[in-house]
Amino acid sequence: MATPNGTLRAVRMGMLMSQDEFARAIRQAGDQAGAPNDASKRLVQRWESGTTTAPRPVYARALEAVTGLPVEALGFPAPTLARIADDGHGGHDLQDSPLGIPVANGSPAPQTAPRGNYSGIWLSTYEYVSSGRGNQVLTGKHHVVLLQHGNRLTGRSLPGASLNPDSPLTLDLQVDGSTVTGTWTEQTASEGYYRGARYFGAIQMLAEPTGRRMAGKWVGFGKEFDVNTGPWELRLLNPSTDKGTLATYNQPPE
Repeated sequence: MATPNGTLRAVRMGMLMSQDEFARAIRQAGDQAGAPNDASKRLVQRWESGTTTAPRPVYARALEAVTGLPVEALGFPAPTLARIADDGHGGHDLQDSPLGIPVANGSPAPQTAPRGNYSGIWLSTYEYVSSGRGNQVLTGKHHVVLLQHGNRLTGRSLPGASLNPDSPLTLDLQVDGSTVTGTWTEQTASEGYYRGARYFGAIQMLAEPTGRRMAGKWVGFGKEFDVNTGPWELRLLNPSTDKGTLATYNQPPE
C-alpha cells in the first residue's frame, strides 16, 4: 500500500493553498523558470497520497521554487544527479551544468553564471523603525533555506525559525556577479503587534567573495504608504539542506 506524504500536505496547508492553487503555483514557477510543466490538482493528490513517490526533475525544481524547501524536505527521496531525460511528453527536462546553469540539448541557457552555489541555511537579519513604538529600531531574524537554480535564488524561513513566532519570510532573488537583487515578503503573526499584516518590497545586496555573507538594503511601504528602508544581511550557517540540518535550525535564532 502507498504511504501518504503527510509532509508535503502539511507544507501546502501551511502556505494556505488548496491543491488547485498549489498546482497553479507549480505551473507558474515552471513558466517563470523557462521549464513549463503540466501540474494539476490530480498530480498533487497523487504526491500527497503516496501514489507517486518522486516528482520528475521539472516538477522537483518547481516544487522547490514554490515552497523554498529542497524536495527531500517535502517528503520525497533526495534527487539523483540532474540529467537530460525524456519527460514522457515528447520533450526533455533541463539539465544542470557544472555551474548550476540550466541547459537543454547540451546548449547553455543565455544567462549570467553565478559566482558560486549559495544553497544552504542562512541567518537573515534586518533592521526596521517602528513608528508606533516611539521610532524604536527593531531587528527581525529568521533561519532561511536558500536554494539556487542557475542564477536564481529562492528562500523561505523554516516554520519555527523566526525571532517573532509565526512570521514566515520568503525571498525571490537573482544573482548577477556579486550583486544579488530581488523581492521579499513577510506575513506577520496574526496575534502579534502588526496583527497579521503582510509586508513586501525589494532588496539588493552584495555577496562577499567567500560566498558566506551578503549585505545590503531593503525597501518597502509602511502603513501610511511611506517608503521605508534599512539594512539587511544574510550570513551562511550551513551549506547543507538535508533533513537533519533543517531540523537543527528549525528554531528561533539567538
